[in-house]
Amino acid sequence: MGRYIVKRLLQTIPLMLVISIFVFMFIHLLPGDPARTLAGVEATPEEVEAIREEFGLNDPLIVQYIDYMKDLFRGDMGRSLKSNIPVTELILSRFKFTIQLVFAGLIWAPVVGIFIGVICAIKRGTWIDLGGMLFAITGLSAPGFWLGLMGIQIFSVNLGWLPSGGLDSWKSLILPSIVMGTGIMATLARYSRSSMLETLREDYVRTARAKGQKESIVMFRHAFKNSLIQVVTILGLQIGGLLSGSVITETIFSIPGMGRLLVDSIAYRDYPTIQGLLMIFALQYVLINLIVDVLYGVINPKIRYD
Repeated sequence: MGRYIVKRLLQTIPLMLVISIFVFMFIHLLPGDPARTLAGVEATPEEVEAIREEFGLNDPLIVQYIDYMKDLFRGDMGRSLKSNIPVTELILSRFKFTIQLVFAGLIWAPVVGIFIGVICAIKRGTWIDLGGMLFAITGLSAPGFWLGLMGIQIFSVNLGWLPSGGLDSWKSLILPSIVMGTGIMATLARYSRSSMLETLREDYVRTARAKGQKESIVMFRHAFKNSLIQVVTILGLQIGGLLSGSVITETIFSIPGMGRLLVDSIAYRDYPTIQGLLMIFALQYVLINLIVDVLYGVINPKIRYD
């Protein structure tokens, strides 16, 4: 296991190198001039040119990329063009808010989603199955911005029960967690139902029933445990999506997280900050996939890593 983890971590290096090239080229293909944005509409051409020289924007792209990678290997993501603050420091100051949102959504969404999926599989073809899947499809169909706006209108404006924005207390996390967690809950409900139904058709499940084992043991010791591998894969992808897809939630609820920072940085053509955020989002996807692979062995000890 340890050798496998080290091998996967080493494979991350060339992967992140390729990602960095695509990220760098994508950022510099964005329309607009960051120097003009920073200088303002009334700035003279000389002032704009001075800003380009100060931040190295006049250098060829290959030179800018090499300089960026040299600094990145030293742990330096550069300085924000907008605030002149080190990008690492700027991202860390926003990271805690995004993590709070992610954990708030993960507290309930996976549990509720897997529970609904398993119950629907056990009660296949009944009104419970129909109602559960209808609920899941509704959750998948409802746009995040609509859920957020409706939640603010009902629970903040009309009833006054919950704050409409910010992260001042635990109550401030309720509405954002619902917006971020609904999609995960609905997705896991569908996949866990499908995986559970597929597992229930396996020979070892029929053998367990033929031996006279209790239905609860058959369902949860044999069927449920073995159906988790597919569910864990989907959950890993959903967690990665939460970290990088918090833009809508943070914008609606005025939360200064990484998603909001990305939107602001794109508006100001803040190249170093955008690059730093996209690299972090890519890295967390890679690491989450590694964690998911390791969890396979925990769920099913028969899985071996070569």
